Amino acid sequence: MSCVSIKSVFESRQAEKVNSMAGERLSGKTALISGGAAGVGGAASALFAKEGARVAIVDKQGQAGRDLAAKIRENGGVATFYEADVSSAASVDGAVADAREQHGKIDILFNHAGTIIVKPFLNITEAEWDRLMAVNVKSVFLMTQAVLPCMLENGGGSIVNTASISGFVGTPMESLYCTTKAAVLQLSRAIAAEYRGQGIRCNALCPGFIRTDHGLNEIEALADLGVDVSEPAIEAMQVRVCEPIEVARAALFLASDEASFVNGAPLIVDNAFTAST
Repeated sequence: MSCVSIKSVFESRQAEKVNSMAGERLSGKTALISGGAAGVGGAASALFAKEGARVAIVDKQGQAGRDLAAKIRENGGVATFYEADVSSAASVDGAVADAREQHGKIDILFNHAGTIIVKPFLNITEAEWDRLMAVNVKSVFLMTQAVLPCMLENGGGSIVNTASISGFVGTPMESLYCTTKAAVLQLSRAIAAEYRGQGIRCNALCPGFIRTDHGLNEIEALADLGVDVSEPAIEAMQVRVCEPIEVARAALFLASDEASFVNGAPLIVDNAFTAST
């Protein structure tokens, strides 16, 4: 058989494998996604539902969350929406309690909610420090504390936390953001180490620049402060801006049983940005 024929057979078999898994990778599972109304979180909500999960969307964007949940249901999926401030314990506890009442269990937690402040280090205020820590780090702590007991009762679960390549590398004008994402990365490792014997996996998703409102606003803010994030610079860093669905697919892998022995790991989604620095 020629090399071309072998390659064609291989690609055909790989396509068959991918197609055979479509709609089955999260079958029978309930996934709670914070920040799940739009951007990467929205892409993950739709993708997880397509792969068979019952999706509970938690977000402060009420209309966007309700619209996405309705769209998922129209497409044959199962989705509910819970409006909440993920930096508030009372708000998180209420949303998680409602989700458990509706769905009975939670197998997957995707902590994606987060924001950014792009600012010179000496200009960061104490209020800004506290706010970003609350949204990016405290939210992961609160959501995980609220959901983990349910997972332990069920005998296991998968937690995926959105960190960033900024948890590894320092970026000018993003000292506060880098600090929060490094904290999320280390919290993910610690949870994995503490609970692996009880069937819990906890991993960190670490994207580069993404084509979301958040990502594009970040690029614009950095440019305004003199950081070179021009198109040629982005090409040199990661060839192109990542699409939300590409990060959502990475989250799907970590959430699924396919990643059964992946625990306490950072999954970098940056097309060799950090590898080449």
